[in-house]
Amino acid sequence: MRDLDVSEITDVLREICISANVFLGEDVKTAIKKARDAEESPLGKEILDVILDNHSISEESDMPLCQDTGFAVVFLEIGQDVHLTGGYLEDAVNEGVRRGYKDGYLRKSIVDDPSISRKNTGDNTPAVIHTRIVPGEKVRIVFAPKGGGSENMSEVRMMTAADGIEGIKDFVVERVRKSGGNPCPPIVVGVGIGGTFEKCAYLAKKAVLRPLGEHNPDPRYAEVEKELLQRINDLGIGPAGFGGRTTALGVNVETFPCHIASMPVAVNIQCHASRHKERTL
Repeated sequence: MRDLDVSEITDVLREICISANVFLGEDVKTAIKKARDAEESPLGKEILDVILDNHSISEESDMPLCQDTGFAVVFLEIGQDVHLTGGYLEDAVNEGVRRGYKDGYLRKSIVDDPSISRKNTGDNTPAVIHTRIVPGEKVRIVFAPKGGGSENMSEVRMMTAADGIEGIKDFVVERVRKSGGNPCPPIVVGVGIGGTFEKCAYLAKKAVLRPLGEHNPDPRYAEVEKELLQRINDLGIGPAGFGGRTTALGVNVETFPCHIASMPVAVNIQCHASRHKERTL
């Protein structure tokens, strides 16, 4: 059994709250560069050039990639042989987010009540926390700031087995088509299939964290990912919604067993600033 003071989790979250909003992952930057080289639309190329310039400016000036520094979404994988000490885990996570958004001068976007008072909490808390117990004595922390514009274009649909995989693919493509330029394309599309109403949404959110170019290990779903990416890019929405071949940088599908009477499917869309950082303690 390993003792771990939750203050270490606070410190890590403070750091990666800031770095995730400033430094984009190499997989995303590489995908955008490849898209820029392959883009046929002159305006699309210009927009992708601006996006790449924005990455450089963000890193050089230590400024956020986007004014929307997102909802704080935190994934925790906690080894079952870890004994957390020094306080309550949820408080430690929220304190890390609070410090990160304050010290990094990041925009605070969270309101305390969703529909009536809508008063800003002033520190971007509370975070959305997904916790999973895993073997071992380490703690893996993934922080993903999720922008409101792309999140608003996401959807869960309770489909039936009769819809089949073709129905799922049509739903995903139609969801992107209806989104148009709203989620700031080129986008990353996460798809969750199976489980329950809430499980498929979790799978779709987790799917956008998978590195671009890394496919589902099941070759059947890897082919679905490739087909969906082609169909989405054939929509012609293009960078920023102004037309072109680059509407999506990648489509990631995650699955889970489900009930014989149901087939829930979720689409979670992420903008081109597909931000996340992780650390392991």
